[in-house]
Amino acid sequence: MDIPLNEFEQVINETILKRGVSYFNKGCVTDFAELATGEYEAIVTGTMEYVVNLHIKNNMVVAYYCSCPYDRGPVCKHIVAAILFLKQDELDLNQHQPKRKKRKPVAQQLQEVIQKIAPEELQEFVKQQAKVDKQFKNLFLAYFAHLHESQSKEFYQDQIRSIVNSATDNYGFIGWHEMAYLEQGIAPIISMAENHFENGNYQSAVSILTALLEEINKAIEFSDDSNGVLGGIIENAYEMLHAIARKDLPDTVRVAYFNYCISSFAQRLFDGWDWHLDILSIASELANNESEGDIIIKHLDTINGDYERKRAEMLKLSLLTKYKPKKDVQEFIEKHIANSLIRNKEIARAVESKEFARAIKLCQDGIAYDARDKPGLVKDWYNWLLEIAQIQNDKVKIIEYARFLFIDNFMPKQDYYAILKQNVEPAEWQDFLEQIIKEISARGGWLYEGLVRRIYIEEKWWDRLFMLLKEDASLSNIENNEKYLAKDYAGELIQLYRDRIIEYLAGVKARKHYQEACRYLRRMKKLGGTKEVNKLLAYFREAYPKRKALLEELNKV
Repeated sequence: MDIPLNEFEQVINETILKRGVSYFNKGCVTDFAELATGEYEAIVTGTMEYVVNLHIKNNMVVAYYCSCPYDRGPVCKHIVAAILFLKQDELDLNQHQPKRKKRKPVAQQLQEVIQKIAPEELQEFVKQQAKVDKQFKNLFLAYFAHLHESQSKEFYQDQIRSIVNSATDNYGFIGWHEMAYLEQGIAPIISMAENHFENGNYQSAVSILTALLEEINKAIEFSDDSNGVLGGIIENAYEMLHAIARKDLPDTVRVAYFNYCISSFAQRLFDGWDWHLDILSIASELANNESEGDIIIKHLDTINGDYERKRAEMLKLSLLTKYKPKKDVQEFIEKHIANSLIRNKEIARAVESKEFARAIKLCQDGIAYDARDKPGLVKDWYNWLLEIAQIQNDKVKIIEYARFLFIDNFMPKQDYYAILKQNVEPAEWQDFLEQIIKEISARGGWLYEGLVRRIYIEEKWWDRLFMLLKEDASLSNIENNEKYLAKDYAGELIQLYRDRIIEYLAGVKARKHYQEACRYLRRMKKLGGTKEVNKLLAYFREAYPKRKALLEELNKV
């Protein structure tokens, strides 16, 4: 989570906040340095010395890290102590703490030192460091692997396994907290792959990326990847592998890369994940002849499962289009037109080539085929019909399709209401809307409220909007409708707020809930309800005299 500097105490667990204040008051922040603009490092002494890093942007702590083992929440007491140190002048905290140190950015320090080192001194340092630090040695060899032909994918795999093992606990699991260590360890490997890619060392880049795929794919099975770190590494690796496949590679590199894709799919190295099929997608970008296309098609025919099969058929269609006669391609399309991906592509092609009769037929067949259990696809086909009707300027069809899509407007692709208003005759407009309201009302539920509310707002029917609000006068609904109703219904809104706030505070006991209630009290005041708010403040103080946090928040109103 991001931490607002001006309200950090409101988003941090109260117990952790108190412990952090205690650490700050005891002078546990023993070193505090500004590394660069908005980047700070602190040493906080507890049972041990822990390093805290803060990254501040727009008065918000957007990134933070502590080397302590705390894993019961996103923020530990050491981070709180460091934030308090950073804010001590503003908060008027007169503690005898170490003065802040302004350091040069680390990158600048490094650059200045390197410029002063003689080449032979730097070479000797690398040799000595490699003797005592295995990780440094591996990183160095991996980074310059393109200069040493013996380095292989297995070399990088060993290095990645070492990093994964260092983040794994005694039970063979990588927890949420350890994920940060793993991410930090893998980051240089990814940077190496990016540098090799940018420098045209594609073989080295492929070796690193495929090693990452295999080892991270294994690690994800025994990790808490709830924050998506490992999934992100794999996705980024695939993006780069796709980019490499689209380059003009030497044929020896291309063939080796192609064979790896086919072999890893045949071995089912990534079975159970989206990237199992994606490895064949990379192979299709690498293929440059019919024989290689046939190899991919043979493997695509082994895919099972509805979702994977649809994607496999689309990939097969692209290969057939590239290498086979048009007759074979058309036969495949007709045989697999029930595949929504293929149908959608064919409709788009027909519309682009102005074959509207074929496009309409494909849409109508799709509606009939998917009507029973795939309502989302039905809306896709209706959206195509609407687009065709708009191209042909067929107002009757435009109204028919836009009306259907407005009422069933899950994830709308156009503003169907605006389309209807533009095409329905003005004299017929109100009766048209009343029929829609009647149809929606019969269905009930959240759909009724959302669509009918949209109509009332668009038409400025404030009396009907207020009656609709009274059917579900929750605090959030009152606020959402306030800007439309404040002018004519201020007094009524104040009373609705009053009743709901009383109910709300009767059922909650946390500070964040008290703050939310007070926010609504302020909205009452803006509506002209100061007198009513003062009565509520007096009532709450009398009703809840032991709720210290509530009384503190009420005093801010």
